[in-house]
Amino acid sequence: MLKTQHETVLIVAVCASIFFGAVAGGMTSYILLQDDALEQETGTEKEGAPVAGLSDETQEAIEGLVKEQEATIAVVEQVTGAVVSIYIEKEYPQYTSSSNGEVTYAYERVGGGTGFIVTPDGLIVTNKHVVSDTEARYIVTLNDGTEYDATILAKDVVLDLAFVKIEGSALPTVSLGDSNEARAGQTVLAIGNALSAYSNSVTKGIISGLDRTITAGTGNGESEVIEEAIQTDAPISEGNSGGPLINLYGEVLGVNTAVSIYGQSLGFAIPINAVKPLLEDVVAYGRIIRPWLGVRYLMIDKAVKEEFELSVEAGALIVPEEATDDRSIVAGSPAALVGLQGGDIIISVDGMTLGEETSLSEAINSFEPEQTVTLEVLRGLETLWIEVTLKELDPSLF
Repeated sequence: MLKTQHETVLIVAVCASIFFGAVAGGMTSYILLQDDALEQETGTEKEGAPVAGLSDETQEAIEGLVKEQEATIAVVEQVTGAVVSIYIEKEYPQYTSSSNGEVTYAYERVGGGTGFIVTPDGLIVTNKHVVSDTEARYIVTLNDGTEYDATILAKDVVLDLAFVKIEGSALPTVSLGDSNEARAGQTVLAIGNALSAYSNSVTKGIISGLDRTITAGTGNGESEVIEEAIQTDAPISEGNSGGPLINLYGEVLGVNTAVSIYGQSLGFAIPINAVKPLLEDVVAYGRIIRPWLGVRYLMIDKAVKEEFELSVEAGALIVPEEATDDRSIVAGSPAALVGLQGGDIIISVDGMTLGEETSLSEAINSFEPEQTVTLEVLRGLETLWIEVTLKELDPSLF
């Protein structure tokens, strides 16, 4: 488990075990039946109908809430057909008393997540950690129960994103919004395969923060930094990973990715604007194309400045060799070819100053492979201007 800069522990919202005991299942059914019986006995008023004794102002407020509810229902009905459940299945030996020592194998479901369809022929966006097991097979189930075998087309090495394909036609799709227009306080809905058992579950909340930088992990060693994450209090449970965070127009603003195991109703989504260029690559080329510099770095803040006794307050510090278990400069990378070194501080990229608003990865990702950019580099007390030609990132290096 990893911690954010505020010591908040986050876990990616993927469910590792999806089966519940008969007692738990029975208890849930019993409670629901009791609720139904109670409603029948008491006689619930029809929504929106006038209630005796209420003032006009109160009645108007109730009618307003009913209209909002109807709008929410309409949005869910618009989107839910394009939200899919992704199930993880692995092959296990099956032993029986009559097998005469012979072992047979069968697939068993061990977990799952969520995704959403973005093209009518079945291209699906989800989280990388949902489909990270190379020894598993993946089954996609639509909201109507139709099942498809899934093929993993591409996984991003930078963001927790993956693209999965099913063979279909005229499938329902989502509409992608503009996450740059997202605002704190905005109402949002999260749809997902809650606990990998309750497909297309809907929760409602608000955007409670923007531009968050978090470190999230699965708890088994996998982790990554997510920049510009959307924070929401719409409840996100295990199994919701890869599902859409949508606004009241039915547009996807983000990909639900991580939840805090300590903070109540504290979830995070990758902004959809970070997904769009990757989607364009997959549609056009069948893979994700990213430019590559080839350095391991830390964005400088107060803590990094003090730890490494730096003279500047902003920029990207290439991690000194003695401070990392791996190489600061990847062998054979564009950075290695131009002589960048551990301890160098990259101040700007082609005039883009690095700092709170622009990280090194954001700056590099604004270019294309084979483009040449100029780096402003501080090495000791000397400022260097270094031209480097970016290359296409090879996913096999990670």
